[in-house]
Amino acid sequence: MGDTVHQNIAASAAAAAVALLTCCLPARANDTTAALTTGGLEFRTNADIEMLSEDLSISRERIDVRYRFLNRSGADQHVTVAFPMPEIDFSDASNIDVPNNDSDNFLNFRTKVDGREVTAQLEQKALVDKTDVTARLKALGVPLQPRAKATQTALEALPAQTQQQLLKDEIIRPDDYDAGKGMEHHLAPSWRLRATYYWDQTFSAGSELVVEHSYTPSVGGSVQTGITGQYSTAEQRNNYVRKFCTEPSFVTAVAAMTRKNGNQPPPEQRVSYVLTTGANWAKPIGDFHLTIDKGKPNSLVSLCETGVVKTGPTRFEVRKTNFKPSRDLDILIIDAPQ
Repeated sequence: MGDTVHQNIAASAAAAAVALLTCCLPARANDTTAALTTGGLEFRTNADIEMLSEDLSISRERIDVRYRFLNRSGADQHVTVAFPMPEIDFSDASNIDVPNNDSDNFLNFRTKVDGREVTAQLEQKALVDKTDVTARLKALGVPLQPRAKATQTALEALPAQTQQQLLKDEIIRPDDYDAGKGMEHHLAPSWRLRATYYWDQTFSAGSELVVEHSYTPSVGGSVQTGITGQYSTAEQRNNYVRKFCTEPSFVTAVAAMTRKNGNQPPPEQRVSYVLTTGANWAKPIGDFHLTIDKGKPNSLVSLCETGVVKTGPTRFEVRKTNFKPSRDLDILIIDAPQ
């Protein structure tokens, strides 16, 4: 069963859109790390540009995507290409997995066009509810990345009067805690960061263009899976079925792992990818290829997809033609206890 991929509900994969903070399956908060749902490049809708192919590879360590586009019109198309980062804030810094906490590029995003590295511009907005406080923070010399150590350092170096005004305006908040040496007083950001990498791209008339990007995914996880019901409610177990299409045989396999582990449920990890905006192109995706690597031969994988073929000890592949994605991709991986 460790080599089985369960496939029920048709899913899809394609150039992705806005990346949103996901609400993961409920579990004990101290045992759970949530994931940020990420996707691919976002293009403004253009009826003249066709996605000839997409090659998407997903593992827990890396996501790689290679697109081939065709401008089928008789005129060059000038398009703004964007990679929207998931919105982040400080409040769940210990419960949300981010690969590179101290960097503006916290998912280590890179992209190439026709084999050449692209230097993208970065647009950042710091938001408190609907209020944009970007200019105010920049004027104070405060970095906008709310989870970076440099941001907290900058806030705590501000004059007391400035700190009090930021507290009054709810742009920052007190962050008091005892790290084993008595209570410490700190300040923490109350804003959320909305960041987008973007660049202007010309799609030449009648020509193909290859766009590639890669990044480190945000991987959600739980120390003990709730799929077998030992530490979960019926509604939580139903969420597994809706999100990951877990079949009874998959649950049975996880239960067997649990018994071998002294009746302690094994850990789970989750990777999400926004797929559905691949349906926004001039035509369906001509040639779609998805590769999923579960990492360990004895791990179990469940996702909502059809046409999955095992092609290696840890690798599964999906190929589709004239493909129009209809739902996003959520992957559940259960690792056998060591």
